[in-house]
Amino acid sequence: MPELPDVESFRRLLAERAERRVLRAVDVCDPRVLHGGTPRELSGLVGRRFTAPRRHGKWLVVGFAPVRRPHPALLMHFGMTGALVWVPDDEPPGPYDLADLAVTGGRIRYRDQRRLQGWWWAPGPDEVAAVLDGLGPDAADASARTVAERLTAHRRGVKSALLDQRVLAGLGNLMADEVLWRARLDPARPTTDLSGTQIRTLHRELRRTVRAASRAGRVPDRPGWLTGHRDAPDPHCPRCGAALRRRRVAGRGT
Repeated sequence: MPELPDVESFRRLLAERAERRVLRAVDVCDPRVLHGGTPRELSGLVGRRFTAPRRHGKWLVVGFAPVRRPHPALLMHFGMTGALVWVPDDEPPGPYDLADLAVTGGRIRYRDQRRLQGWWWAPGPDEVAAVLDGLGPDAADASARTVAERLTAHRRGVKSALLDQRVLAGLGNLMADEVLWRARLDPARPTTDLSGTQIRTLHRELRRTVRAASRAGRVPDRPGWLTGHRDAPDPHCPRCGAALRRRRVAGRGT
């Protein structure tokens, strides 16, 4: 499932391939991918320049320079299996390729096998804000104070809180487990039972994990990471060597 680091890699792809370039064409292969607009409305973007893409949590905001409308945008969410890929201009779409943004030299293709999310059309800043309304602060930017306030606002398991996009935006199952393992916290521990020191440690490991994973463009399965061991046939902790035990916390494999 794409999490914050994956979406950050998609943002970098757009910045490298499309920022300040002119959109040549929009091709929607499956109209179900589009929310809040029609393929015809999207065709009105052709000829506009891409502005700098930005990310908030697991959402990618693809903006365009204004002409008659103020800063229209496409907002992309990748669900469980979505991705952006760069393909040559003449590469035909495959069975899971749902839409293309064509620029000089190639196409930015939205690919999603399960089709759980898609693109949201936003004619202006108010519509962008409406789509993102209710999300918490981006997990990459949240201060220690913000993390403390939002985690302890309600009594619930700490993993459940980290996965709640209304608390902090961007974390999924792999990132939440990695951060909690690094912070040496039981995923089921109530947030209101955490000490100030534990919350500061959690924030520090959150920032470190997000930075490292964002550089990699995914949650890396490195030898020193929990992610590198959790799916092994006989998984052991990379820190102490103890056998890893799997259970369900907040409805997710942990």
